[in-house]
Parts: sequence; structure tokens; C-alpha cells
Amino acid sequence: MNRPVRTVTLDRAFARVHRELFLPEGQRAWAVADVPLEIGCGQTNSQPSTVADMLELLAPECGDSVLDLGSGSGWTAALLAVIVGRDGRVTGVERHPELLARAQESVAKSITEAAPESGADAESGESPAPIEFVEARAGVLGAPDRGPFDRILVSAGADHLPEELVDQLVIGGVMVIPVGGVMLRVVRTGEEPGDVEVTRHGRYRFVPLIVE
Repeated sequence: MNRPVRTVTLDRAFARVHRELFLPEGQRAWAVADVPLEIGCGQTNSQPSTVADMLELLAPECGDSVLDLGSGSGWTAALLAVIVGRDGRVTGVERHPELLARAQESVAKSITEAAPESGADAESGESPAPIEFVEARAGVLGAPDRGPFDRILVSAGADHLPEELVDQLVIGGVMVIPVGGVMLRVVRTGEEPGDVEVTRHGRYRFVPLIVE
């Protein structure tokens, strides 16, 4: 049976972007383990199965503009950059400057090591999207000045669905966000507040989403 194109693309992204490059040196031996790993500043690099679940729900496509909120180590931003390709763009927002600096270094290294050398990627000349990492601004959720976005991935747990993030989606755009411990897939259906379709996809644990 043929697998969906999107699943093949996700598998390729995981194969090209190695998790260990985004972990502190003392955690790299655990990179293949399906567990969350501490990266400093009270934050974690999410377990691979959770990241895969979220990316499947997000369903990013070639050329998409994506907001990665709570970008942490930069691993998910790098995965997204491979999936949306050189015609897309990824904006990673993180509140800890130390993690931002490390994420930029890790992404630079991962892109070098993940350069396609053979197979379909090389034949197509496929390159990852540019990634911009920005520090979260006090009182501002997301990156409204860089939107709207086709996709928003939120790697921190909210206690309610943030309307200000929905507003940063294009009409028809998708956001994946844990709210109250439940993973939500949110599709913006119109211009008015409340114009969304929300589906629920199991329980997960995340660090809290913070707006200072």
C-alpha cells in the first residue's frame, strides 16, 4: 500500500534533521530515546513521537509560512524548514535568549549536515526554508508583525485557546496547540472571532505557555 506523501515527507525530515545536534552535550546519548529531554532554562526538547504527532496534525505543505511558538532548541523549526522547503519560511519565537542563541547555532550546523547528497532530494535540489529566530516580546503572543501564517505550531500548554494566535492565521490556516492538556487542531474558517473549527487529539504534557 502506498503511504501518503505527507507521511513520507515527515519521515524524510526526521532523517535529515538529527535530534542530537539540538541537545546539550550531556543529553546527546539519549537522542534516540522517545522521551523529553532537558535543554536548560526549565525547557525540554519534546519526545520525537509527540513532535511527529503534532506535525502530522499541522500538515504543513511546501511553500507554507510557519510560526513555531516556543521554539526551544530549534529542532522543530529545522524539521518544519525541511518540510515546507525553500519556498516557505519558518519563524521561531522563544522567550529565553540563551536558547535562541543555541538554536541558531544548531540550525546552522544541522542544515550543513543535512544537505541532500543523493536520491530524490538531490535530484530536486530541495533545500530547507529560511528560519528566523526572534525573542518573544513582553505582552505579545506569537509574531503578529511577521504574519499572517499558514501554520502555527505551539510547543507550550495554554489554559485557553488564544484568540490573538488565531488572528495570526490566514483564512484556512491551521494551528496545533495543547490547551488544558489536550492537543487541539484549530482551523481558521473566517474573519470573525470564533470562526474556527476545533478537533481534539489526545492528552499531552507541556511546559506552560507564558506571556510576560
